[in-house]
Amino acid sequence: MIVQLFIDASVNPQKRLGFGAYLSITDEGKNNDVQLKKFEDTSSTQLELETFLWAIEDIRIKTKITIYTDCQNIIRLPSRRKKLEKSNYHTKAGTPVKHSELYKKFFLLTDKYPCTFIKLKGHKKTKLKDPIDKLFTLVDKASRDALRTYILQNSI
Repeated sequence: MIVQLFIDASVNPQKRLGFGAYLSITDEGKNNDVQLKKFEDTSSTQLELETFLWAIEDIRIKTKITIYTDCQNIIRLPSRRKKLEKSNYHTKAGTPVKHSELYKKFFLLTDKYPCTFIKLKGHKKTKLKDPIDKLFTLVDKASRDALRTYILQNSI
């Protein structure tokens, strides 16, 4: 079985909160509804990582997973692994790399659950979207709508 996993997140930097969303689809045609989760005390990079980790742990499928995201940090992270591990997750100045604990968990889970990452361009015009882009739009829209609704309901 192969799983396609679409992940996206939307953050309000001033409030340091956001919503992550994912949609999983199997090659057997089974798909779930878009799943949403609120994250607090976060940033855009942190939220994308938190959303990925939550989604992988939530679906817990020990099979090949193709991850679709518009997050450049997640796409580049596997290629940065050796350098991060060699430096023990420290910068050249000797300070800990920001989000190092999330990076460690990312590598632990991607070792456990084999993942292929595919970078998507977010916010394409509708007429330019292929079927994959249309599925990604579901999580993109869900995370943005959830954040917008939450802020409107809690701004009184």
